[in-house]
Amino acid sequence: MRLVATLFTAAVFFSLSLLDLGAHHGPEKLVFKARNGDVTFSHEAHVKRAKGDCKTCHDKLFPQSSTAPLNYKAGVHKVAEAKKISCGACHFKAGPAFASQGSCAKCHVKG
Repeated sequence: MRLVATLFTAAVFFSLSLLDLGAHHGPEKLVFKARNGDVTFSHEAHVKRAKGDCKTCHDKLFPQSSTAPLNYKAGVHKVAEAKKISCGACHFKAGPAFASQGSCAKCHVKG
């Protein structure tokens, strides 16, 4: 009987660990270094907005890597918005998120 209880407990913990792996949505936030102020990207907020659908951004807009470049550098914001790539896929005038133009401080924070 003790063996059955031990096996049952082990099975429950194993199942819970699998559920936890399935619920993992990457890091809570990522910080990208930028000349005009670092950008702290709230991965958690973006996952909520995408209703947990990682395919909204990965891999068509961004690789699933916390070290991959954003490719949204100075002078590229307008290009990204026009081509609907990188952050510009959502962050453009009349897009589903705020436009980057005139909103620098929403992403870039100095010091």
